[in-house]
Amino acid sequence: MPSSSQVPRRPRVVAMGSREYSVDDYVAEYEKDFDFAVLDAENRHEALQKLPAMVQQHGPIDALVVRVSTAEFEPFDEALLRPLLPGCRIVASASAGYDEFDVAWMTRAGIWFCNSRDAVAEATADMAMFLTLAVVRDAFRAERGARSGTWKGGGIVPGRDPSGMTLGIVGMGAIGKHLARKAAAFNMRVRYHNRHRLSIDDEAACNARYAPSLHELLASADVVSINCPLTCETANLISSAEFAAMKPGAFLVNTARGAIIDEAALIAALESGRVTRAGLDVFCNEPHIHEYFRTSDRVVCMPHMGAVTDEAFRRGERECLENIRACFRTGRPVAPVNEVGGGVNGDHGD
Repeated sequence: MPSSSQVPRRPRVVAMGSREYSVDDYVAEYEKDFDFAVLDAENRHEALQKLPAMVQQHGPIDALVVRVSTAEFEPFDEALLRPLLPGCRIVASASAGYDEFDVAWMTRAGIWFCNSRDAVAEATADMAMFLTLAVVRDAFRAERGARSGTWKGGGIVPGRDPSGMTLGIVGMGAIGKHLARKAAAFNMRVRYHNRHRLSIDDEAACNARYAPSLHELLASADVVSINCPLTCETANLISSAEFAAMKPGAFLVNTARGAIIDEAALIAALESGRVTRAGLDVFCNEPHIHEYFRTSDRVVCMPHMGAVTDEAFRRGERECLENIRACFRTGRPVAPVNEVGGGVNGDHGD
C-alpha cells in the first residue's frame, strides 16, 4: 500500500465570488479529482490580503475560478493574481467579457485564461431582447405614467411594432446568435456585422444576413444591438461618425461593455433625435453612470444585469470547472482566450 507521500496531490481549485448559486452537487463529483475551496473574501481589499494567506497556509493554488458578477474584485491584474505564481496553471472566468482581466500578464506568466463562451450567452441575449422591446415600445415613460398616476399623460405616443423592423447585431458570437433567433419570434429581420462572416449554415440557423462593413449595417438597421467584446479595437467603436451613419430615429441597445460606445456622442445623438431611444445595461464608469442616462426619458437603464440569472451563474461555474478539468487532463483548456507561450486569440464575436 503506498504511503501518503506517494499519493499524487490533487490539483487545488479555488473559487472567488458569491456562493449563492454555486454548483455544490457538481462540485461533489468534481472533488473526486480536485481539491475545491472558496476564498472567503467579499471584495478586492480582502482578496489582496486573503489570497496570499491562503497560499501560505494551504499551499499552491493550481487553478482559479472567478464567478459571475465579481466587480468588487476588479481589476484582475498582477497585483491581485501574483500570489498564484508559480503554481497556477489556469484562471477561468464565468463571464463572457474579459476586459477586466490582464490577459497579457497571465500569458507572460504562463497561465491559461478562459472566459465563458456559452454559459451567460442566452441570459445576456434575453436582456438585449428585453431592452429592444423596451425602447421600441417606450416602456420607461409608460411605466412612469402608470406609477405616477398620470396614466397615459406626459406626451406618451404610440410605440413601434418590432415586426418588420431590422435588427442590426454588432458581434455575432454566442450572444449575437441567441439574440438573432429570439428576434425571429418577433418577426424582425436580422443583419449582422462580425470580424468573420458566419458559415452559410449558421446564417440560415440565425436567419441573418451579413453586412460587410459596420457602416453598411448601421445604415440598414432600425435597432442596433452591441454584442461584441471590449478590446483595443472596439473601444469607442460607436462614435459620432457611426451615429451619423445610422438611420434617422434608430434605436440603440448595449449589453456588451459601456466603453464600446462614445457616451458623449450617444448623448448628442439622443438629443438631436438621430437616436430615438437607447436601452443600456452597461456604462463607462459603472456604477457611477452619467447623470444624463439616469434622468433622460430617452434612455432605459439596467444595472449590468444581462448575465445575472441563477442558471447563468451555475452554467458559468460549470464551464469554468470543465475548462480546468480539460487543462489538467490534456494540457489545454476547452476554450482558451490566450495561448500560453503565444498571443491572445479569443473569440471576438461574443
